[in-house]
Amino acid sequence: MKQLLLIESESDAETEAIAVELSSILRSGDVVALYGQLGAGKTTFVRGLARGLGCRQTVKSPTFNLINEYPGDMPLYHIDFYRLESHSEIDDLGWTDYLDGDGVVAIEWADKLGNSLPHNRFDVLISFGGPEIRIVEVIAVGDPGNR
Repeated sequence: MKQLLLIESESDAETEAIAVELSSILRSGDVVALYGQLGAGKTTFVRGLARGLGCRQTVKSPTFNLINEYPGDMPLYHIDFYRLESHSEIDDLGWTDYLDGDGVVAIEWADKLGNSLPHNRFDVLISFGGPEIRIVEVIAVGDPGNR
């Protein structure tokens, strides 16, 4: 693991800008695993990824759809495991099909996957640093970009 970034964000716009910066190094097939409490800013971060990848649709929380696809210069597949309780529910979703796709996969509540996460990925940990402050940490796990 290699820490790529540890930064404070004081607004949604700053959180999105951090994600835009990360998107500049992402390649097709990369996985971004997002961790953080409810309301920490995971979907806000994904909104920035989408903007950086040239996706033109507005990113919405996929909590009810579970998977949203955003076409763009590089497609983004946004997966949310928040409502899923068991590994069988997660497996039945067919989320692994997206790993071999032509875009980037962003996974909210990635901690529910445990050892099922791809070995090569970017982990994004978002935590509360105060009422309006978020601490964003980006870690390269394994060798992202080489699947």
